[in-house]
Amino acid sequence: MFDRIVKFTNSTSFINASKVTLASVVPVLFFNFLGYFEIGFTIALGAFYTYPSDIPSNLKHKIKGIVVTALIVSCVNLLVNLVYPFPWLFYPFLGILLFLSSMISVYGQRATMASFSALLSISLSFAHLHEGWEAVLHSSYIFAGGLFYLIVSLIFHYVKPHRYVELQIADGIRLTAKYLKLRGDLWNPDADRKKIIEKQLHLQVELNQIHENLRQVLIGNRATSGDSSQNRKMLIVFITLVEIQELALSTSFDHNKLHKKFNDHPEALRSYQNLAYKLASTLKKLSKSVHKASKYISVNDLKKELDGLESAIDAYKNNLGKIEASEGVWMLTNMLKYAQKQVEKIKIVELAFSSAIHSFDFKEKNKELEKFLTPQYYPIRTLIENFSFSSTFFRHSLRLTITIMVGFIIGKLLPFQNVYWILLTIVVIMRPGYGLTKERSYNRVFGTILGGLIAFGIVSLVHNHIAISIFAIVCMLIGISFTQSNYKVSTTLVTMYVVFVYGILTPNILEVIQFRILDSLVGATLAFLANYYLWPAWEFLNAASFLEKAIEANKNYLREIAEYYNKKGTLPTSYRLARKNAFIEIGNLMTSFQRMIQEPKSKQKQLPQINKLAVLNHSLLSSSASLGTYIQSHKTTSASESFNFVIDIVISNLNHSIAILRHGKTSLYKNKDINKEKLTFHFEELKRKNFSRLENDNELDENARESKMQEAQLVIEQLIWMTDLSDKILTITKEFIAKNPD
Repeated sequence: MFDRIVKFTNSTSFINASKVTLASVVPVLFFNFLGYFEIGFTIALGAFYTYPSDIPSNLKHKIKGIVVTALIVSCVNLLVNLVYPFPWLFYPFLGILLFLSSMISVYGQRATMASFSALLSISLSFAHLHEGWEAVLHSSYIFAGGLFYLIVSLIFHYVKPHRYVELQIADGIRLTAKYLKLRGDLWNPDADRKKIIEKQLHLQVELNQIHENLRQVLIGNRATSGDSSQNRKMLIVFITLVEIQELALSTSFDHNKLHKKFNDHPEALRSYQNLAYKLASTLKKLSKSVHKASKYISVNDLKKELDGLESAIDAYKNNLGKIEASEGVWMLTNMLKYAQKQVEKIKIVELAFSSAIHSFDFKEKNKELEKFLTPQYYPIRTLIENFSFSSTFFRHSLRLTITIMVGFIIGKLLPFQNVYWILLTIVVIMRPGYGLTKERSYNRVFGTILGGLIAFGIVSLVHNHIAISIFAIVCMLIGISFTQSNYKVSTTLVTMYVVFVYGILTPNILEVIQFRILDSLVGATLAFLANYYLWPAWEFLNAASFLEKAIEANKNYLREIAEYYNKKGTLPTSYRLARKNAFIEIGNLMTSFQRMIQEPKSKQKQLPQINKLAVLNHSLLSSSASLGTYIQSHKTTSASESFNFVIDIVISNLNHSIAILRHGKTSLYKNKDINKEKLTFHFEELKRKNFSRLENDNELDENARESKMQEAQLVIEQLIWMTDLSDKILTITKEFIAKNPD
């Protein structure tokens, strides 16, 4: 229990919550001491509005983003206050302001957070309206609060400049360990492999986000503030983690075939599975060490585990005899080589946290590394292009604007105590997707009722304002910490915080709770209905786009692998970029599938086909990565004409699938006819030429010849699998479009 508490208080979410809590509490205490509580409270609001924009990035972008957000939230608050006295102007102006505030989210994650902050500021501006010079002062205090939050955030940054990166690295190592553990689970004879692969896809989504955060900070900081030994070390660890994941993804085995092959000799497979678990266990322990900021001491002797697997292979060979065991030994040797590569990479990560690293130099590669960053630019053309019903941003902005306006009018016409609570509920709950909005609506109402009841019970028993203030601060801190991970808990605690604050300011606390619950119910209901009836963004409408991007990314990655196989030399940056994009797009496809599962059954159209295509694309990515990894780590022979022919067939199938998805017609793109006999001939030709050449090569000793034959066999098996996968992707894509035409 104590370890869990320590882990929680040392997490990124808790540190972020500490920043906004400190930035909100200090002004209130300071100005309340001077007798200006309202000024302190307004500055605290400015800090609270601004903190969502403090997302992972380099320091320069962080400062710019927070300052711009502080300016936006203070300006929209001022505009609402200045225009409110003129009803004939106010209502159309409010609608336009809400719509534009929502539309700025077209510019990416930071802009989305700034948009959310602006909408919060507009909603809460109705809590206490001002006129004239008072309105200007009020908005100035909000801006000051944003700047104060920036100061607090910078203090946290300079006190522990590398802590955020270390925590993200720790999470990345932990999730990678979990990924390797799932790979080990695949070796259980009765394993539900379909379910395990789905879990791996879910992990892929989480890893993609962490990897993107780390790119923004590590590579961005190199570009703006130069290099440092700590930054270099973390960058090495990050790159190695990506390689560990690629290596795990790339090494696919036919488990059914292996279990059948080693049915009478299970010791070898058990030995390998034990090694796989030890790899995961080592990373898990390493993650805990990084999270605690303690010096890492290696626990598992991975070399001993490798030796154990080698002994198991030798025992298998001795039991069956060299000739009879040859195929099995080849399979086991491939598994051993994979494990050896993973151990080498894990040793690099271990070394980074147990001693200094000086052997890696990125000075000449800064410009290449910067290509992995998401571009930070905001052309007005992007906003203009999205002013169309074909844009999901436009539809969501319009939906959100209408819902808030309806909520505001209902709050004015009916005897609600605080109309801004309705608006606040809509802003916080409403998301572009139906599933997430529905889930947040339920959690919001549940948390509001539960939090209100608990807080009312405490306020009824405790009448000491200092004690209640402490309860309020604790609830705010922990509630904000849970915002991303558990919205139900977050809402419960934030409701308790609000009730505690009102418990200090007003004696009629029961009425406050009643109206807060009622307002939350109205806001949640409006948000839910709007997402269902107003231009709903059902996932099946965007499924073709996600599928197209995933297949396109897979195709580009495979093309880069083929080019590298033909040209050899240094691995180009374009290869790594294609790999990164393939990981991201298949993660996005899986995220879309997860959202679809949360939607009504009637809207889960083509669910089986989308699921199959997600798994097939993941398998194709795995096969491509396997080929790419092998080519990188072995001195391969020149790519043959037959190899390029087969790759062209796979790419042609993928191009056909992309064209079908893009245009919604199965007959629009004419795929070149694939002569099955010709394809089989090229596979046989690959085998014949490679094995014949290797058998007659007198310069090779027995071990070298065996290694080369393994290369030839691996390449051929991957090509056969890729062809089969691309064929299935094309077939199911046709089914998908046939059942869901434009």
